[in-house]
Amino acid sequence: MEFDHMGVATTDAKALAALFGDLFDVTVAHEEEFERMHVVFLELGDGYFELLEPDPESDDAIAEFIDRHGPGIHHVALRTDDVEGALDHARDVGVELVDEEPRPGAWGHEVAFLHPKSTGGVLVEFVQH
Repeated sequence: MEFDHMGVATTDAKALAALFGDLFDVTVAHEEEFERMHVVFLELGDGYFELLEPDPESDDAIAEFIDRHGPGIHHVALRTDDVEGALDHARDVGVELVDEEPRPGAWGHEVAFLHPKSTGGVLVEFVQH
């Protein structure tokens, strides 16, 4: 597995993308509306910043995260060639899963999340391109 991206919850993806662009000299690699979120991927060497801005009328997981914790790091994603195998391995070592099966994610990728209770407080995403 390799680092793929870091998901950042924000209330203004456009402004944060502009700040990160100036600060880190990164550019937008992909942008879309996904499950009532504005999602922006910023190219960062061998990975990305994924900026997640929920619809103001939404009560999805990102909106709830921002309400509880404020904007900030939401998850870390690891790229795998076999997300189902990665889930099986996580089960085998006793990690609690958020997703029992892969599901569609942003940018057309297959994704699955591990519960932060089992991963040192970090929400981990497996992503298969």
